[in-house]
Amino acid sequence: MDSLENLSENTKGRSTRYLIYLLIAILGGVIGGSIVLLLSSSLTSDDPVVQVPTEPASIIASAQEISLDINTAVTDAVDRVAPAVVTVINHLPPKRSFFGNVIEQSGSGSGAIISEDGYIVTNYHVVQEAERLEVVFADGTILPAELVGVDPYGDLAIIHTNGEMPGIANWGNSDALKPGETVIAIGSPLGAFMNTVTVGVVSATGRSIETDRNYKLEGLIQTDAAINQGNSGGPLVNLAGEIVGINTLIVRGGGSGAAVAEGLGFAVPSNVSRAVAESLILEGSIARPYLGANWGVITPDVASRFDLPVENGIYLTEIVPGGPAELGGLQMGDILIAINGTFIDSDNPFINQLFTYSPGEQVTFTLVRNGDELREEVELGEM
Repeated sequence: MDSLENLSENTKGRSTRYLIYLLIAILGGVIGGSIVLLLSSSLTSDDPVVQVPTEPASIIASAQEISLDINTAVTDAVDRVAPAVVTVINHLPPKRSFFGNVIEQSGSGSGAIISEDGYIVTNYHVVQEAERLEVVFADGTILPAELVGVDPYGDLAIIHTNGEMPGIANWGNSDALKPGETVIAIGSPLGAFMNTVTVGVVSATGRSIETDRNYKLEGLIQTDAAINQGNSGGPLVNLAGEIVGINTLIVRGGGSGAAVAEGLGFAVPSNVSRAVAESLILEGSIARPYLGANWGVITPDVASRFDLPVENGIYLTEIVPGGPAELGGLQMGDILIAINGTFIDSDNPFINQLFTYSPGEQVTFTLVRNGDELREEVELGEM
């Protein structure tokens, strides 16, 4: 009984002390703007310990360190590559208005200096139909440039300018990229905001997008780093400040009632861009196989509309006299349905298949002619 009374008294005593501590804490909170839990050294080992869950200082410190590390890596990467980023001005042939006035035309894009000799990589569509080219360095210096070579199907081009280069961008390994990896896009959106920096991640790799040339750009890097008109041809770089891609297009959606997308930018991988760039610098062109024919693409819709015997393939509309197609026995009106046994369809477009072969190689076309399935062997020429 005595022990129970003592326990009761002890409990009352502790309760009284806790009440005092609580009142002091509340008063301290009112005065100081926050409530502070006061722990008294007078608590005995028998007193219960009150634990208030708090976020460990080490976690807060780690988060701050990570944030600082990422910011530092981004700024360091930008410092390394930004001087090598240029604005490309395309002066197009002038045209006349309805009233006969001469109207000057120009467009712009971006590019990256890849050698001390003044070679610059950009997109083909940035320099397409150029009458005259100029490049603008980050410090505002404007220099004339000349076209070295283009790869229309890969949407890449090399231009050259003379003078002292303010910086050189180094190539990185695009095959090492992983989704979620931080990447940086640098360019001149709308031609007015030079050397704009945007940051995002690699959303995906290995993307394919069909172009208006009936060719599917394959192996593209998808990123959510903001890319706008004028960014085309500019570099996509990793945190080491290396080029991992050449920004080439964006997808916004469109069409009546179609959803509009944001953050869908695509870049040609650096391993592809570098190989094309080196070929253009050394040879002035990139070796592409040549068939010597013009054609139309057959899809299931086209086949249904014109009652064709196959749902996929290409219809030869013209044969170039003396070209590889004619020499190999192909005829106008033939429907090519396969190359070396691989059928032509939306997943394996004709041009993409053709470009896996080199000039001079022999390929076997499976075709339909007057309702009969035939095979013809053709030695490809060089485009």
